[in-house]
Amino acid sequence: MRNTGIQFEHNQEVTMRLVDIMSSPVATIEASETAEAANNLMTERGIHHLVVIEKGKAVGVLSARDLGGPRGVALRWAGTAGEIMTGHIYTAAPQTTVQEAANLLRGRAIGCLPVVDGERIVGIVTITDLLDVLARGGKPVSDRSEAAKAPAKARPGHGRRSARPSPRA
Repeated sequence: MRNTGIQFEHNQEVTMRLVDIMSSPVATIEASETAEAANNLMTERGIHHLVVIEKGKAVGVLSARDLGGPRGVALRWAGTAGEIMTGHIYTAAPQTTVQEAANLLRGRAIGCLPVVDGERIVGIVTITDLLDVLARGGKPVSDRSEAAKAPAKARPGHGRRSARPSPRA
């Protein structure tokens, strides 16, 4: 029998699914928007991934890394989200196990999986989400809003503002 769950303290196995850890709603941007607009949206929301849409359908994923990071100004001024995005996206269903998602991310060297129900995007899971599960010892977050408030468990890249040091005077 294949082990697809998370081991808890008393050898009780519970299978965690993406629906248990995904972030929702998902930040999206139209393919025709400028790359600079995508960068601004990511910065404003404290996230690292956007799903690129065209005519209401997901056509790609755009990451902060795709945009060149802090030194990518020339790249962002030159193109649109649709020109810079990764065009082939891998997706997963809400009932996909955490282990299956981890293997999919690892095997393809990608940073996120849009979670889809049919053709509708219902969430997104990133490598950070999977690391959070491991850091908690496989325990699901019972109150996501409380988890987001705790600095040690802040989840930059998921629509929540990350804790930033205040500028020195």
